[in-house]
Amino acid sequence: MDRVGSGLEERGAAELGGDEPVMPLGDESEGLVVDRALPEGLPQPLFELSELDVLYQEEQQALWTFMRPEGRPSFTPPMLSDFENWQSLIGSHFGPGKVPLRYLILGSRAPGVFCFGGDLALFQKLIRERNREGLVHYGHRCCEILHRNINTLDIPMLTIGLVQGAALGGGFEALLSFDYIVAERSATFGLPEIMFGLFPGMGAHALLSRKLGSAAADRIIVSNETYTAEQLHELGLVHCLAEDGEGIEACRDFIKKSERRHTGLVNARKAMKVSWDLELEELTRITEIWADAALQLREQDLKIMNRLTSAQQRLANAA
Repeated sequence: MDRVGSGLEERGAAELGGDEPVMPLGDESEGLVVDRALPEGLPQPLFELSELDVLYQEEQQALWTFMRPEGRPSFTPPMLSDFENWQSLIGSHFGPGKVPLRYLILGSRAPGVFCFGGDLALFQKLIRERNREGLVHYGHRCCEILHRNINTLDIPMLTIGLVQGAALGGGFEALLSFDYIVAERSATFGLPEIMFGLFPGMGAHALLSRKLGSAAADRIIVSNETYTAEQLHELGLVHCLAEDGEGIEACRDFIKKSERRHTGLVNARKAMKVSWDLELEELTRITEIWADAALQLREQDLKIMNRLTSAQQRLANAA
């Protein structure tokens, strides 16, 4: 019989039935229940993606996903392909009349990192080759994934970004597309693109300006500052603060508290997005401006980008 995991921490296993065997996965505080039959209709390929760990928790109707990058924790083309397949499989197999889904959670298994964002090594290569088409293609893929997530894959569910580490550049932008962000207190956020003459081109302007207003969005985008989870909680971008090591438990508490209000929360978010009037064309146009700006970078800008790439790789290797 096929098996499927249910995401939870070891200390919470008893709450889901008590005696299921738990297999460690990722760190000591987290477990994977392996003694559950695959619910009818769940697509097996969803649980076989190369750089995404996917776990379905049937009782809560929650799909937990953790990025598991093979290299530097960033949105490389293979990672984007996994996200495209992930969204396609969820959209075609979950929702009303299909496998029930009320919550979609995204976190990361990279120690100390949610995501460093765009593939800076690829950007440098494309810029040196003067390959505008390659830059635009990459950006459009990111925007399409982001836009589908903003619209919750047309499924009446709540999306939750779980941050247990650094969320930089496109990693921060990706989180802005989620309905709610749960962050551990040591998590950090930033948009470093301005330090090498660029700007975040896959959603930051569109989403931050709608959430905070244009002036506050511009301040964050051009500041090159690193923000703490507590600072973003005060701004309303982070919705729930968790103590370090308790992010998964905080997500589970959020889900439990949201059960009775689920319909109201889903539709309140839906109404808010109607007021945003954010179309895919707006995102892709900004990305095209980003690609044109990238081709204007000077050699010293590319050297700064390369140093940042190397520093992030050293951090990933150390972790």
